[in-house]
Amino acid sequence: MKTVMIGQKVPPLSVSDWVQGQPVNFEQLLGQVVLVAVFQVNCPGCFLSCLPQVLALKQRYAERGLTVLGLATAFEDFDKNNLQNLKRLVETGEVIGETLRVLTERGLLQDGKLPYRIDFPVAMDRLTKREFGSIESEIDAFISQRLSDLEQDIGLRQPHVRAQVKQYLQTLDYHAETFEFFQLQGTPSYILVDRAGLLVQCRFGAYPDLETDILKLL
Repeated sequence: MKTVMIGQKVPPLSVSDWVQGQPVNFEQLLGQVVLVAVFQVNCPGCFLSCLPQVLALKQRYAERGLTVLGLATAFEDFDKNNLQNLKRLVETGEVIGETLRVLTERGLLQDGKLPYRIDFPVAMDRLTKREFGSIESEIDAFISQRLSDLEQDIGLRQPHVRAQVKQYLQTLDYHAETFEFFQLQGTPSYILVDRAGLLVQCRFGAYPDLETDILKLL
């Protein structure tokens, strides 16, 4: 599978549907700093940190040239991380699954809905049916992309790890094209693109320096 590296021109996002806003891509946004918030509907952490963070950044820096896009993806829980639930989220603020449970426990919902509106364009990652003609190469790619920090420590346990990865991969029904193209490791993730359309950062999890990095580009 082709991928994009830091410093390279970013190709169009591979999406199936734009559920909010007009279809847009990096070529049309040259001259803008672009932040893509990658999330899953069934991902409490995405709603605890990522989405509130990027909404605040949009509010602060849109007039200075920051464009924020949302990309809902699915690399697990395909019955929940789907287009139907994404549309419901965007249109009504309703959340589901673990997101609903965790945000309810923390008292962060109003009448079972988000207390804020996602007010930037949102698209659904393109999902393609997974075929396991080359499972060994799938395992290699997974270890390289998602377990790279552990690869040096696996040692003699590698066959056991490969067996676990194989078992996990065989539970997955789909490839999430943009998620895999950017070699993301999970959600929430952040894709940051400069005014020239070059990839500056792909970051998974907490990103405390996000605002600082955006200000450098602005």
